[in-house]
Amino acid sequence: MSSAVPIEPSREAVDSVAAEGELRPLFRLAWPVIIAELGWMGMGLVDTAMVGRVSAEAIGAVAVGTHTFFVAAMFGIGLLLGLDPLVSQAWGAGRTEDAHRGLVHGVYVSLGLGVLSMAVLWWVSARLSWFGVDAAVLPDAIGYLDAVTWGLVPLLLFATLRRYLQGTGIVRPVMVIVLVANVVNALANWVLIFGHLGFPAMGARGSAWATTLARVFMLGAVVAYAVAHDRRRAGGGFLRVSWRIEARLLDKLLRLGLPAAVQVTLEGGVFTAATLLAARLDPTALAAHQIALGAAAFAFMVPLGVSSAGAVRVGQKLGGRDPEGARRAGWTALLLGGGFMSLSAISFLVVPHAILRIFTSEASVIEVGTGLLAIAAAFQLFDGVQVVATGALRGSGDTRTSMLTSLVGYWLVSLPLGAFLCFSLGLGVYGLWAGLTFGLVFAAIALVWAWSRRTRRLPELAAVA
Repeated sequence: MSSAVPIEPSREAVDSVAAEGELRPLFRLAWPVIIAELGWMGMGLVDTAMVGRVSAEAIGAVAVGTHTFFVAAMFGIGLLLGLDPLVSQAWGAGRTEDAHRGLVHGVYVSLGLGVLSMAVLWWVSARLSWFGVDAAVLPDAIGYLDAVTWGLVPLLLFATLRRYLQGTGIVRPVMVIVLVANVVNALANWVLIFGHLGFPAMGARGSAWATTLARVFMLGAVVAYAVAHDRRRAGGGFLRVSWRIEARLLDKLLRLGLPAAVQVTLEGGVFTAATLLAARLDPTALAAHQIALGAAAFAFMVPLGVSSAGAVRVGQKLGGRDPEGARRAGWTALLLGGGFMSLSAISFLVVPHAILRIFTSEASVIEVGTGLLAIAAAFQLFDGVQVVATGALRGSGDTRTSMLTSLVGYWLVSLPLGAFLCFSLGLGVYGLWAGLTFGLVFAAIALVWAWSRRTRRLPELAAVA
């Protein structure tokens, strides 16, 4: 029998059902992005694993070269993160031409910044000795950085098209392209590192050329897909809009992208700085640092993919004048990212040797790496939460809060504390990682608090999106 008095569901029950309803579309958008991010990171792990068969010095060279390269690369990729809210909000609001024009301006930014950044990287490469890199590592580090720099412009152009496609809800083709690029990279590594098929054995430098080749392939493939898809699109696409520079859109892209660029550069830069500090230690500590950092970064790709999907969902909901949907999207993404990273922490504690043996058979490197993975387990949850919160904020148009948090958390807390523990207290690479952990905890707490406050403004933001 039915009651004569209607039962009003609690707010908690409504939120639970709503979050459950949001989880499916979020996960549908997120999983191809996650696979693409894992594939992206997989290239670096394959490089490390294959170079690890050469020597600990070669692993160290890849570590120094890779992290130095990514300071420049991440600034450019970060600048292009401005396309997330620009494209997704325009797409959600039905302003498709603005979304296409966002891509056009992203291409111009990629070309200009990419060429400038290549010149800077080659200048830095000639001066790596200034950073006190171990003499046994330095020659291969210079050779690696010189070669991998050629792939920077293709990488930025690929990132531009990827952000555009993700903002319009197209994610699977990028996933497939990145997975195939992993095969290209692995085969090229086999040929160039060890000297097969008539090529000389190039060691670490060969790995850099393999990575560059894979990035050129990625760009060619995503351009081919985007052009083919655009020609099938009813009502016109990016090929049929004006390619002139429009001050309004360029200004909006830069206003959104510049704080994001500074944020990811500060975040990635602190790990580069930590690697250069680790390079002042012995090659064994540097190799263990590189392997453990690679494993942690591989796990990080999952919440990074959730972060990208969360940014798109929040942006599209705001563009569609649905602030409550935007709020649910952000919190659901946080739960999904944090849940995975809790599982990642357990794996680092339970099977560290199995993880490390993928990359090296040297007992001394495995011993140091086991301790580092234990520290990584302590910061996994915080690392996942901070990056997902950054994505939710970005989708709502806020890229400055994450920038300021990275400045304080990583450069005013993490690095000084890590350097003090490493060198002044003599804790070595373990002290360095302890400092990184403190910074990630600070960032996670600050950014979740910022997202909680941001949700109060979502109705206002939806009205003007």
